[in-house]
Amino acid sequence: MTNRSVSARVAGIGESPTLAVTAKAKALAAAGESVIGFGAGEPDFPTPDHVVEAAARACADPVMHKYTPAAGLPALRQAIADKTVRDSGLHVEAAQVVVSNGGKHALFNLFTTLLDPGDEVLIAAPYWVSYPEQIRLAGGEPVVIRTTKETGFRATIDDLEAARTPRTKAVLFVSPSNPTGAVYPPDQVEQIGRWAHEHGLWVVTDEIYEHLVYGEAEFASMPVLVPELTDRTIVVNGVAKTYSMTGWRVGWTIAPLEISAAITRLQSHVTSNVANVAQAAALAALTGPQELVEERRLVFDRRRRTAVELLEKIDGVVCPEPEGAFYVFPSFEDVLGRDIAGRRVTSTLDLADVLLDAARVALVPGEAFGAPGYVRLSYALGDDDLVEGITRIAELLG
Repeated sequence: MTNRSVSARVAGIGESPTLAVTAKAKALAAAGESVIGFGAGEPDFPTPDHVVEAAARACADPVMHKYTPAAGLPALRQAIADKTVRDSGLHVEAAQVVVSNGGKHALFNLFTTLLDPGDEVLIAAPYWVSYPEQIRLAGGEPVVIRTTKETGFRATIDDLEAARTPRTKAVLFVSPSNPTGAVYPPDQVEQIGRWAHEHGLWVVTDEIYEHLVYGEAEFASMPVLVPELTDRTIVVNGVAKTYSMTGWRVGWTIAPLEISAAITRLQSHVTSNVANVAQAAALAALTGPQELVEERRLVFDRRRRTAVELLEKIDGVVCPEPEGAFYVFPSFEDVLGRDIAGRRVTSTLDLADVLLDAARVALVPGEAFGAPGYVRLSYALGDDDLVEGITRIAELLG
């Protein structure tokens, strides 16, 4: 008999490094320090006015004061179906949509629904910090596929095939990528989709950064390119990044009807419906004016190029140019081993601590993403802060 207070399942969960870095940076800022935060993947723009106004109207509507369907407001589920064909070309039914408390909750729902103990999920590293933790919580096993800057941080068919075993149930596909900004070209998206279909695998495709692509890069939705894979694909998306609505917590899954029904049953026992006011705001975002999406993408593109240019000037830093999302993922491998601000820096964990303590710059070490030697900087912050923060890094590293 055990006397453990916390279950082994939960005790094994690590704190989200991105949120931990952001919390420490905010604490220093609250104490009066001038801190530049590159940690959280959160646009600095406000939520659009018409979205906020829709939420205010919802607050005054007595209908919104009551429980609503666990899978989401019918109007929002239909709007998500309409938005999906509009933006990616994927035709779905509203019944396939389940609205959740953000994209993170959507992923937790689907992994819990899809995986049995011992099921393996292929994940390319660098990966978003919560993917492996959520897979483990669901009883699955994350199988990590290493990629490098030399391959554009993209996994190949050969990489995937080498990692596949009889226990492989799903492949997690992310493009554009957090943390690297990598975007898979359409032909490679199609190849991976056909490989997954050939081997009877499920595909979980996280499309949260679909609108944030730059240069010659092109977003492509795998079930659109490989229609025969549709009945084994689960799409994850949300309003957080596209509409600057991270705090509103509205995401969703789009899945075959059997999976969507199962996710709905799960959610009905865990959270019930997402807050109705937030759902009304998401409905306004998806059905209202869309011009702001492109305007803000152009701002991120400018910041992307600025960040790469400044980081490349720092001795020992190599910064591949990201094609999507709003992160740069430079290598600091040639910086490690130095004495910086009186401390020997042997890892990017050390480097992140030194930069926050000595330069008041917060970034996330690559260890959090399965990529030691790298760091992630979000350029979803003001232009002046972007330049000031990277300048501080350059000055500290000398």
